[in-house]
Amino acid sequence: MTATTQTAATPTPSVPEAPETEIVTTWKVCCDGGVGALGHPRVWLAIPPETGFVECGYCDKKYVIDRAHAKTGH
Repeated sequence: MTATTQTAATPTPSVPEAPETEIVTTWKVCCDGGVGALGHPRVWLAIPPETGFVECGYCDKKYVIDRAHAKTGH
């Protein structure tokens, strides 16, 4: 009979997904959180070329650059 060794799996922390993700073609985007009073103050966000995405600090919406169709003028 052969003995088998079991090791406990290391738990992987769960990373929550962004509530909404939008693919964009500009390196600077504007977020106001949605419609009217349900939104938040308008903020301008710059997408860093290193990561290719930025998340709004108010509503956590994620903006991802479409590098193939991105407009220059970063």
